[in-house]
Amino acid sequence: MRTLLVDHERDPARIIHQALSGCGFAVDLASTLDEAAAAVGCARYDILLIELSLPDGDGLEWLKQLRRDGYSMPAVMMSSLNQLGRRIAIFNGGADDFLPKPVSPDELIARMRATLRRANQMTAPVVTFGNLRFDPIGRQASVNGRPLKIARREVCILEHLLSRAGRIVARASLEDGLYAFDNEVSTNALEVGIYRLRAHLRQSGATLRIKTARGIGYILEIRDVGRVGNRT
Repeated sequence: MRTLLVDHERDPARIIHQALSGCGFAVDLASTLDEAAAAVGCARYDILLIELSLPDGDGLEWLKQLRRDGYSMPAVMMSSLNQLGRRIAIFNGGADDFLPKPVSPDELIARMRATLRRANQMTAPVVTFGNLRFDPIGRQASVNGRPLKIARREVCILEHLLSRAGRIVARASLEDGLYAFDNEVSTNALEVGIYRLRAHLRQSGATLRIKTARGIGYILEIRDVGRVGNRT
């Protein structure tokens, strides 16, 4: 899940960034509203984490503007200001949840997952393709009911390929979705991830394969099965 963290406090932001990255979230960090606006303008985010008080403005006012502009991704507000009236204003302003600072990373991650589950209730987030099932909120994949034990990077690759199952996913799109702006991507990182994911799928008995569209990208398709999988 791609996350935008908007926070100017260096140490708390670093702790949150590390905790989220360790749980499979791709995190971009913005320390001002200008940086946050630029990030939202050029990337699609699954969830926003926004500090209330920022050097160049009010995080809640920025969220209100996002809602007026039609952005509907879930948003969690954070602040050391924890008065009842302020919390009510935060929820009325378009936030999906609020956490007082200092934030517990474990609680934050649990709240984020709950917020994402609520946001996806109408779209049935569990994806089935062939004999593979994938829960994008829990970040869990299984083949014939058996958990598929794969690394975080392979989970991200699988998620993106499943989002366009049966169609070509461009290499650039995969790389953009896999890595946050502040992460350097080695020249063969994607190929290594694809190689490992192919091996896991083959060893697990998955009825899927990852086909290379040479010079373009990759396709996740069902092998030896006549019908295309569906979302349940």
